[in-house]
Amino acid sequence: MRLKEIKKKILHKLGNLLLPKVISVLCYSVKIELVNEKPVKDLLESKRNFIAAFWHGKMLIPWNYFGNKNFAALVSRSKDGEILTRVLQSWKYNVVRGSSHIGGKEALRLMHRKIEEGYSIAITPDGPTGPPEKMKAGAVVLAKKTGIPLVLVAVCYEKKKVFSSWDKFELPLPFSKVVLRFSEPITVKNNLTFDETNLLIKETEKKLKELQREVETNC
Repeated sequence: MRLKEIKKKILHKLGNLLLPKVISVLCYSVKIELVNEKPVKDLLESKRNFIAAFWHGKMLIPWNYFGNKNFAALVSRSKDGEILTRVLQSWKYNVVRGSSHIGGKEALRLMHRKIEEGYSIAITPDGPTGPPEKMKAGAVVLAKKTGIPLVLVAVCYEKKKVFSSWDKFELPLPFSKVVLRFSEPITVKNNLTFDETNLLIKETEKKLKELQREVETNC
């Protein structure tokens, strides 16, 4: 193996080891304001499982907020997924690795199993490949099948760096203000028809977008 390749591998491994610590320091430096936190606190204190859903491009601080709270997460086996896995594991998530092109049914099955094992679920409903802020079926269908509530989380970073990725990923700047706005818990009836479920998915997407506009207006 060439010296250049060896150096590259060493730097990659070093980066993977250090990045979770760097990200954690960043997350703990920001000043978080929580809006309508009581329903979430009630769920956590009563140890009731629930599903927390937030957009992929704004996921960093919500992931951090739900760390150390008995949450599971599904992460792909891509290179980006490897980094996210290390970060989430450092925050005590139970991380399930799926294939890099995991199908919706497989993802649903894996998350359903984690709920049966007693975990809450944190999910980015427009991930892992978008379109951005377009809600896929997973979060609502999972709430329907398991009977646990769904909580939507809107996020605003007062000062941030926006990347040129498909989701326009946002990274809050150190010591900046962050606002997390929680919805009331949404209970999904398990006897909804296919059409009723699809309608609820659209309504839930609309609700999260409305919460997002609201939090950005008042950030």
